Amino acid sequence: MISHLKQAADTRIRSFSHIDWFLFAAALAISLLGLVTMRSFSVEEAYFDKQIVWIGIAVAVFFVSSLLEYRFLRRTSVVVALFAGVVFLLGLVFLFGSIVKGAQNRFNLGFFFVQPADPAKLLLVVLLSKYFTRRHIEIKHYRHILVSGAYAFVVFVLVFLQPDFGSAIIVASIWLGMVLVAGISWKHLAVLFLTAALLAAGLWNYGLHPYQKARIMTFIHPLTDIRGTGYNAYQSTVAVGSGELFGKGIGYGTQSKLQFLPEYQTDFIFAAYAEEWGFFGVLVLFGLFGVVVVRILGLALHGSDNFDSLFAAGLAIYFLAQFTVHVGMNMGLLPITGTTLPFMSYGGSHLLTEYLALGILMGMQRRPRPSLSARDETELVGAV
Repeated sequence: MISHLKQAADTRIRSFSHIDWFLFAAALAISLLGLVTMRSFSVEEAYFDKQIVWIGIAVAVFFVSSLLEYRFLRRTSVVVALFAGVVFLLGLVFLFGSIVKGAQNRFNLGFFFVQPADPAKLLLVVLLSKYFTRRHIEIKHYRHILVSGAYAFVVFVLVFLQPDFGSAIIVASIWLGMVLVAGISWKHLAVLFLTAALLAAGLWNYGLHPYQKARIMTFIHPLTDIRGTGYNAYQSTVAVGSGELFGKGIGYGTQSKLQFLPEYQTDFIFAAYAEEWGFFGVLVLFGLFGVVVVRILGLALHGSDNFDSLFAAGLAIYFLAQFTVHVGMNMGLLPITGTTLPFMSYGGSHLLTEYLALGILMGMQRRPRPSLSARDETELVGAV
């Protein structure tokens, strides 16, 4: 009996031996820091209780997804079907989506909301990884830049029109980052930046809503309208600065808990965290996120094939872009766009997507890395 129990325990241990526990622990620690930041000791906080449930479900998704095999993601038919499905959902949100604070970007399922933009980012990473797996050596051809850009542009436009400018920036960053990883030339990069400048000019004149233009102008001149369009940015920077070295204490942030800082559980959770934990707490958060990104990049360098490496690199770009945009807007370094902080902000859609992404990455580590000669032979056969 004892031997059977020991054998079962050994089997369970071997089932999760491929998991990068440092990566998982860092991501979970960030989630717990966000959970604590939502907690108020003076009033009941529904966000705190709901987030406990979401973290539990997300962790379960991580472990379950880490046990699966992901060879099917290398099939063009599967990837195209998944991409078409997420594009369909992004289009469907314009017909049946709920309008929350001027944005029609989520489905109301009664007990919770679902935002298709979150899984769309992950699907874009998968699609671009698949596309560049055999074409990275041909990235110097404009055709591959244009085709990959067309995939990203479809998602970008559908997200931008919701309007969700923050997620649209993340989508563009994922594409640009993965094109750079695939090996774009400097000449093509210069053309891309020139094209981006022209598109930005067109968006300013014909695409941006008045309130989005106001946010950008407030970013350029932050003190011109602190009671109107600049209110959120001003309160956020006040919250970050008032934390000083050691913060005001957990649950006692005046800017957040007294409602001076809006949406402190989601769009401004970094500012709320910095107010309560201070500069040293921010260093801890940056360190934990650094562990997440560095461990993912380490897996990218040791992927079993090009697809695994590109997928890991894409995830690192995805998380880093979202982290940078969120922190930048909270500190007044970027315009207010309304993005969540990976693993930390309140919400189920982004949390499940992020832990699912890590689970898929762990699942890919179950495949042994081939020898250099075998790997080269596999790529040569695939290229032919």
